[in-house]
Amino acid sequence: QLPLVESGGGLVQPGGSLRVSCVLSGFTLRGYAIGWFRQAPGKEREGVACISSSGGATKYADPVKGRFTVSTDNVKNTVYLQMNSLKAEDTAIYYCAAGRRLIGICVLDAHESYDYWGQGTQVTVSS
Repeated sequence: QLPLVESGGGLVQPGGSLRVSCVLSGFTLRGYAIGWFRQAPGKEREGVACISSSGGATKYADPVKGRFTVSTDNVKNTVYLQMNSLKAEDTAIYYCAAGRRLIGICVLDAHESYDYWGQGTQVTVSS
């Protein structure tokens, strides 16, 4: 069983909304910072949003600030990325990652800080 499984991707029109989910298996959400990353064709993987293990700290990349929101459901052991006002440039494979060494913080620019990665879910923004 994979430790992280993303779902909820799909095709959406520009200006639309989508919520992707990341379910954790085999470990609890509370002990891990969670990051959302994306990779578009021909581009490097980039950090999009993250949330600390306590949920008290979040970070967002500049291109998505004000449009994306990361949240958690500790009962369901699930992390969500709500994406609003989607643009064509948001098209990418979206990955979630969990990091046990990030205590009280989360990071977007140090991929090596995350220990577990999901397989990704495709988000396509197109008319």
